[in-house]
Amino acid sequence: MNFLNFLISGISLGSVYAIIALGYTMVYGIAKMLNFAHGDVIMVGAYACFFMVQKFGLNPLLGVIVAMAICTLLGIIIEMLAYKPLRSAPKLAVLITAIGVSYFLQNAAQVLWSTNPKVFASIVGTEVIHLGEVPVTYVTLLTVVCCVVIMIGLTLFINHTKVGKAMRACSEDKDAARLMGIDVDKTISTTFAIGSALAAVAGVLYMSAFPILTPTAGSMPGIKAFTAAVFGGIGSIPGAFLGGILLGVIENLAKAYISTELSDAIVFAVLIIVLLVKPAGLLGKQVREKV
Repeated sequence: MNFLNFLISGISLGSVYAIIALGYTMVYGIAKMLNFAHGDVIMVGAYACFFMVQKFGLNPLLGVIVAMAICTLLGIIIEMLAYKPLRSAPKLAVLITAIGVSYFLQNAAQVLWSTNPKVFASIVGTEVIHLGEVPVTYVTLLTVVCCVVIMIGLTLFINHTKVGKAMRACSEDKDAARLMGIDVDKTISTTFAIGSALAAVAGVLYMSAFPILTPTAGSMPGIKAFTAAVFGGIGSIPGAFLGGILLGVIENLAKAYISTELSDAIVFAVLIIVLLVKPAGLLGKQVREKV
């Protein structure tokens, strides 16, 4: 493989990170909390699609839609039961709860589906097309296209719809948003629903490229996507997109030219260097705390 092959593979992997990071950045931008269970919602979405397609013979597109519906419902339930009662709690309590939800989902998956790895068949097959001299799989193309479409669609949704404007208002000041007649709780639930639906898409795309499905399969992609969100500037949709793509490219090139074992360490080292220079991330804005 030459540099171009590694670059395209890195952009594909980064596109998955970007889709997951969009969920992180939306929840943080509006609810000001870090949902560390987001990576495990990815895993649930992948399992849902696996059973719909490979066990019940559903069309792959319908399988993805069912997985999105299941993850959307799961996101709403998690927000309602675990996070809504903690709206006024210290941030540390919310963070610990998020970690608890993450472990709960992993252990529930182990009980329901066992720890035995399952082989996830790609939803678009394993065919390869050639762009000039470079072979590109259908999964790679689909992943990049989905990422771009989702990012553009989400940006338009946030900027040009009534619900999107309510989200931006809640992000700026929840109390002022309530005074303006916005249902803050419903807006936050909607944010979780959208983020969880995106997690299902990301889970299917990730498993199509890396097909070994286990109850902990979403943990590392979730952590790296969170890293991508911080890298690009958490709370910024373009930042999540940029951070995800850059992270995927850096990881892939590090594996190719430096060391497979050290690739994760290199990714996090780059993050630390960027945050030392620009603490808010590449596209993030420094926000002053009101005292």
